[in-house]
Amino acid sequence: MADAPEETPIQRALRLKKALLAAKAQPPRGGRFQREQAAAAHASSKSKPWMKK
Repeated sequence: MADAPEETPIQRALRLKKALLAAKAQPPRGGRFQREQAAAAHASSKSKPWMKK
């Protein structure tokens, strides 16, 4: 933001929103947790034939 000395209200809101999202706890990456999440998502889609291509 060095090129704009004053940020617009929209720019300020977006910056604050991004800061809040970045500060939130992130789910663990990789390993058993991710495999379990993927398996649960895959299993639930089998009962929804309209979700397939």
